[in-house]
Amino acid sequence: MQSFNIPLVFHPIYSQLELPERHRFPIDKYRSIYQHLRNNGVRDEIFHQPTMLEYRQASPLIDESYVTALVSNKLDHKAMRRIGFPWSEQLIERTFTAVGGTLLTAELALCHGIAINLTGGYHHAFADFGSGFCMINDLYLAADQMLKHEDIHRVLIFDCDVHQGDGTAALAQGRDDIITVSLHCEKNFPYRKQHSDMDFPLDKHLDDDEYLQTVEQALQLALTCYEIDAVIYDAGVDIHQDDDLGHLNITTKGVYQRDRLVFAQCVQRGLPVAAVIGGGYQRDMDALADVHMQLFKAAFDVVS
Repeated sequence: MQSFNIPLVFHPIYSQLELPERHRFPIDKYRSIYQHLRNNGVRDEIFHQPTMLEYRQASPLIDESYVTALVSNKLDHKAMRRIGFPWSEQLIERTFTAVGGTLLTAELALCHGIAINLTGGYHHAFADFGSGFCMINDLYLAADQMLKHEDIHRVLIFDCDVHQGDGTAALAQGRDDIITVSLHCEKNFPYRKQHSDMDFPLDKHLDDDEYLQTVEQALQLALTCYEIDAVIYDAGVDIHQDDDLGHLNITTKGVYQRDRLVFAQCVQRGLPVAAVIGGGYQRDMDALADVHMQLFKAAFDVVS
């Protein structure tokens, strides 16, 4: 991948968060993905370092009182337990830098056609509460930012994380300029689903062939039914057969084929695509990083 020239967004803080021992969130995976890319010859100048999103920039799309309570450690114990992280100043800085990373990725995608953030996909965050390791919905904020560009009138959020993008669906309800599509394991978190513009609930233990057919049909249907100008792609790998939280049976090759399919469709139609890595919960960091690497390999192969 020495000739890799797709803009990548990364900040060391993505993996800088002290968590309790055996915490379920694989915080080290972002550093591991970065190292895998460097070991594969991706040059340092390909990486762009984001700045932290200012708190006030989350409003009015995100409830101001929620943001204020979140950053000042005023959320109650129940609200923090729903998020799944212990509060710390480090958590707040990391969260708003990660969101800033997705916003930067969206801008780079509009300039270069494809860009990838080495974190992102915080799709369980609602307007006034966080959930499932998500506090601020970067996908929704990035879509809204893209729409500020003169030639972008409708953005597709194409979410292939194994968990439904419930926060994104709720935030975008009532908007016809942000289209939400979610392909997710039906019998999995969140237990109370929201209504995306298009939902594709998947059966447990689904294999590559049926999954890839569904991805292709979902993407083509969304791009045919709506006049899409840009795409935000949540490339969660918790669909993988070895993932601890996924319940699907998708191989590493299947992950690669999915990612290549999405990039190829977007490139073919001239649509800029901003990708985020989404979820993935194997405890073996090298194995997990290898599955996430399929996103970068697919993007490289499509544009080469």
